[in-house]
Amino acid sequence: MPELMEIETYRLDELSESAKVNARCWYRETCLDDYWHDVTFDDFEQICDILGVALRTDIVRLHGGGSRSKPRIYFSGFWSQGDGACYEGVYSYTKDAHRRIRDHAPIDTELHRIADALRAAQSRNFYQLSADIHHRGRYYHEHSMAISVERDGTTQDMTADAEETITQALRDLACWLYARLGAEYDFLSSDEAVDQGIGANGYRFTSAGERFARLA
Repeated sequence: MPELMEIETYRLDELSESAKVNARCWYRETCLDDYWHDVTFDDFEQICDILGVALRTDIVRLHGGGSRSKPRIYFSGFWSQGDGACYEGVYSYTKDAHRRIRDHAPIDTELHRIADALRAAQSRNFYQLSADIHHRGRYYHEHSMAISVERDGTTQDMTADAEETITQALRDLACWLYARLGAEYDFLSSDEAVDQGIGANGYRFTSAGERFARLA
């Protein structure tokens, strides 16, 4: 026989501290958008374009029919050894990249340093250096990128430091991306951001902090 039961529910701010922990864990595991990193990826694409990295892309089929290009940017994180970020593309010299990156990110000294390192290596090689960047292996971090550097349009050898300098700068760019992704994830999963999300959606919980879903 059906039985009518009454359940007391609570807003987040009405819960005990231990119940709040449970409620926040539920939100982090269930409600964070799978595409939370899209804004960071979009900014990284702009930065690559400024620095002279043409990202390789894949064609992704959309549910409604049509397609779009998806850049080959990969990451894993943020808790295990071997986590990191990487990308695939082709690098070549872009004029005034060291100035344009400062216009795009005026206080990001790491990006300034990367752009300056690339420019210095190019200057010593008459701006003829290029690099091919491929992902290898099953991990995603800066050392999972195979980077081959060449000097184009001449039979003259690269300067002794060219390959190491270009390779390290491109790996540092992957590290920069991973740091940005980590900072964005930390912000979105912080207690403050989670509490705002729970409040904005009007979620209610049992006294133990378990999500209460009203039946239709």
